[in-house]
Amino acid sequence: YPRVTQEELEQNIVAIDVVKHTTVAGQVLRWAVLTTKNGFAVTGKPSCAVSPENDDPELGTKYAIDNAKDELWALMGYALKEKIMGNTGS
Repeated sequence: YPRVTQEELEQNIVAIDVVKHTTVAGQVLRWAVLTTKNGFAVTGKPSCAVSPENDDPELGTKYAIDNAKDELWALMGYALKEKIMGNTGS
């Protein structure tokens, strides 16, 4: 049966940008912006430590990217379903 694989998802990503924002209270949020082969950009929910003192840039970046990949996964699944159903979008 057709499916979206982890490999296909990874191969569809051509660029990853991580945007960091620090709130007035010092809390750090990170969003990942994934750019796909066709130029479409996808973001996910931000990563955020409860306390600014607990902010770990490496983990925050990882979670932000994982969150964005979850969003891309759903979009690729939708596109596959459209293809299966024969809807070309024309």
